[in-house]
Amino acid sequence: MRFRQVHLDFHTSEAIASIGAAFKKEQFQHMLKLGHVDSITLFSKCHHGWAYHPSEASEIHPGLRFDLLGAQIEAAHEIGVKTPVYLSGGLDERLARAHPEWLIRDRDDATTWTKGYNEPGYHELCLNSPYLDVLLSQVRETLSRYDADSLFIDIVGVRECYCHTCIEAARIEGKGRRDKEALLAIWERTFAVYTAKVRETVDAIKPGLPVFHNGGHIRRGRRDLARMNSHLELESLPTGGGGYDHFPLSARYAQTLGMDYLGMTGKFHTAWGEFGGYKHPNALRYEAALSLAHGARVSIGDQLHPSGLMDEATYGLIGEAYREVESKQEWCTAVHAIADVALLTLEATGVHARAHIEKGTAAGSDAGAIRILLEGNFLFDVVDLEQDFSVYRVIILPDYVPVGEELRVKLEQYIRRGGKLLATGWSGLDEQGEQFLLDFGVKHEGLNPYRPDYFRPLFQPGKLGKASFVFYSQGQRVSLSGGTELGQREDPYFNRDANRFCSHLHTPNSEAYGGPGMAESASGIYIAWNVFDDYASKGSLILKEAVVFALNRLLPTKTLVTNLPAQGMVTLQEQREHHRIINHLLYVSPVRRGDGIEVIEDIIPLRNIQVSIRTDRAVTSVYLAPQMTPLLYRQDREAVSYSLPELECHQMVVIALADEQWSGSAQ
Repeated sequence: MRFRQVHLDFHTSEAIASIGAAFKKEQFQHMLKLGHVDSITLFSKCHHGWAYHPSEASEIHPGLRFDLLGAQIEAAHEIGVKTPVYLSGGLDERLARAHPEWLIRDRDDATTWTKGYNEPGYHELCLNSPYLDVLLSQVRETLSRYDADSLFIDIVGVRECYCHTCIEAARIEGKGRRDKEALLAIWERTFAVYTAKVRETVDAIKPGLPVFHNGGHIRRGRRDLARMNSHLELESLPTGGGGYDHFPLSARYAQTLGMDYLGMTGKFHTAWGEFGGYKHPNALRYEAALSLAHGARVSIGDQLHPSGLMDEATYGLIGEAYREVESKQEWCTAVHAIADVALLTLEATGVHARAHIEKGTAAGSDAGAIRILLEGNFLFDVVDLEQDFSVYRVIILPDYVPVGEELRVKLEQYIRRGGKLLATGWSGLDEQGEQFLLDFGVKHEGLNPYRPDYFRPLFQPGKLGKASFVFYSQGQRVSLSGGTELGQREDPYFNRDANRFCSHLHTPNSEAYGGPGMAESASGIYIAWNVFDDYASKGSLILKEAVVFALNRLLPTKTLVTNLPAQGMVTLQEQREHHRIINHLLYVSPVRRGDGIEVIEDIIPLRNIQVSIRTDRAVTSVYLAPQMTPLLYRQDREAVSYSLPELECHQMVVIALADEQWSGSAQ
């Protein structure tokens, strides 16, 4: 995969004429050079169902009078730019109107993406219908006629569908037509058959050609689905609703899979489909650097104007980011993340597939945990149940991780080998929520009857003073059973209801002892609230300070220590074949504008950032990349330390290592 890709959307209505009329090879090439682009995804067929080349398997756009795809590929290859080719898989509005019987239906027999045909929008097609053969013929035609460097098929995945084809399959197999769990096997099989047939079709023409099936999200814990792809493209537009926490959550899982992958953002101010929307160049600089810091290549989404003219403002903007990427990519190939902590993602535990255990939702727990780990400058991976736990020093079980027998055995083996756990809320209990299956030094007494209630830490919580702090999430009531109490629960006078209430929000602290709120045992630390879910929704500083205290206690000798502020981000990537460690440091401060859109504009430089990295190998040099500026450093028996004079957006610090262990004196 190339480092500097553009994903060139071209979903163009048949109501627009003169498609591609302004396309010129020289202008197209000039824009790619202006943008420092080395790969561009080009359209064979769009969501509207139109091909952008002569076609028997589909139908050429009625406003197009020449082979646009062929001209684009020729122009790109002439200047050494690769050309992945795009086919819309799940959406084809031309066929959706001709064959409504092929459409996905929900439980109420309504169409998906757009309800019915009386409002503008697309309608998703079921791959368990004859449409699959049509799509395969489009793949076959495109790859037979054009020199595609890879294939990108969009809007596909395991889809919930109650169309007549899926329901008839259920009837034949003796399954209930509304039994979601039974039908899931059909939906899973539909996607597996589709990916296998695409692979067979591709290999018959271009054996081994990379293929990516885009569903907008890489499901954590479903390695089988991930490996149906040749590589991964993580779609993450921070201004499209996910914010700047979304990509690290996806990327830190993807990097554990051992697959090549890229991070896909967009040049848009908001999201896909926005004409005339532009980010500030600093936003794209940061987003590109964010991918590099996580071991990923970069893809930036654009949308071609119906005229076929490439937008100079867009490629000037992209060039601001890709000029930097081009200078940095030497230190970003074949890297392996270094991590102390593993976050066991809830998505991989099946929590989202079950009814919620408590009132509220588990959806925020992964996001809240990511925020705290990033803000605390911890080195961490996001892992599933298949991951080797032994490579981490601490594993986090966030909020809603009940422990079945298989997980209990795996975690007990991990603890016996010296690993530590941080569990919160429901985590660590059996699947019925009745007792702890892991020893945290506490006994479960049931759900805490008060909500919200209060936490009084028996330690100094960062910059905060001694107090009783409100915790809004559901808590578990526990009693001490051999553990050490690190903080206590204090009850309010009563729960707020129509008969009794006090003040504007909730009842004050009564100072009545409600049992341990945080406890430590030989296994690790337990916090009796859903603190990560709480942090995602409320963001109270005490929640972060409680978790940071617990992790620092479980990690007395962290691999990396820095004074980078909370809005910064730090990663360590090892280039083993070059015997060097790359320390990525990033710093921006997004602001919210409009309806919750996170915007990066001004970047304030930081100065004199201190970093210490534990290593027992001799360090031969420390320098800034790509500037190649040497840094003064000091190495003792435990760590190498240095000071970064200035950090503006993104800086890589390279620690060159000798093969032998360090045995010298401080430098």
